[in-house]
Amino acid sequence: MAHDLNNILAGIVGYPELILLKHPNDPTLRPPLEAIQDSGKRAAEIVGDLLTLARSAASVRKSHDLHSLVGDYLESPEYSHLQKLHPEVRTETNLNAPDSEISCSSVHIKKCLMNLVTNGFEAITDTGQITLSTTNKIISGQSGDNVESSKYVVLSISDTGAGIAEKDQEHIFEPFYSRKKMGRSGTGLGLTVVWNTLQDHNGKVTIESSETGTTFHLYFQVNTGDQIDSQEEPAQIIAMGHEESILVVDDEPHLRDIACQILTTAGYSPRAVATGEDALKYLEKHSADLILLDMQMEPGMNGYKTYQKIIKIHPGQKAIIASGFSESDDVRSALDLGVGSFIKKPYTASQLSHIVAKELLK
Repeated sequence: MAHDLNNILAGIVGYPELILLKHPNDPTLRPPLEAIQDSGKRAAEIVGDLLTLARSAASVRKSHDLHSLVGDYLESPEYSHLQKLHPEVRTETNLNAPDSEISCSSVHIKKCLMNLVTNGFEAITDTGQITLSTTNKIISGQSGDNVESSKYVVLSISDTGAGIAEKDQEHIFEPFYSRKKMGRSGTGLGLTVVWNTLQDHNGKVTIESSETGTTFHLYFQVNTGDQIDSQEEPAQIIAMGHEESILVVDDEPHLRDIACQILTTAGYSPRAVATGEDALKYLEKHSADLILLDMQMEPGMNGYKTYQKIIKIHPGQKAIIASGFSESDDVRSALDLGVGSFIKKPYTASQLSHIVAKELLK
């Protein structure tokens, strides 16, 4: 269902952006098209929450500085909007952990931050404070912590609200166990997303609450193996290509069309086929500088199996895996096999053009 929904949403997000690229100065088109696109992105975020709830979200983890992720969230439009709604609440940071590098899906960590900070703001009925702090902790694995023996960076998010009743604390991570009005201030999945995200990252989340406030503690294993990846994507599409050949492989006709239009606008020369089998037939007689390969294709071979066969024809073939849903193991297996990057559907023109340019430079 997630795969099908994200394929549908890709059209809702993609076509308005393409129209805006072709008519950038039309004041009558921009507001409704941006509203359609924003609605599509919000719907995709809900699908993402459901995938996290099922602990089946496809995510590629990289090394990030947790302090930088906190800073990115505090500079985001979502946080600015929250501040405007609650001007009486101030935010303080004490990011003092000496070791703060973690291996994570940055999108999921920022979503956890947004959910917990939003809950904190809404828990404060008058003036109050949200505090985000970090510290390091070594866990031996013998103290009943239910996590691996390792060094952790603990992110604590505290509020000075009324607290959570003891009878509710044991249920707050359950889906739809919410005191909010459904459809107005949340989906009822916020804390469940936090719980499952920490489980997927081999960490944990704990809670302390009293009548003077609530603190959530998020435990992440410190990562010392990789360099920090902090490259930001451009805000809009940039014509970067020089007629490099891109083979688009996707079983959805409108997604092939969107990808080809984006790539053409960005200066590339795209060609599209509908199946992995068609891709192999094409590559037996032709070559491509890069392949944009859908992971889930039915019927027939999926992206991973297709790439396995492609590299027998063209060893070292550059490729990007795209999917609205895929088991994380499949994504990681494709990356281990030589696929350079993963892009999540529905993607924007700027996201696709950026990742293609980045991959071609490798």
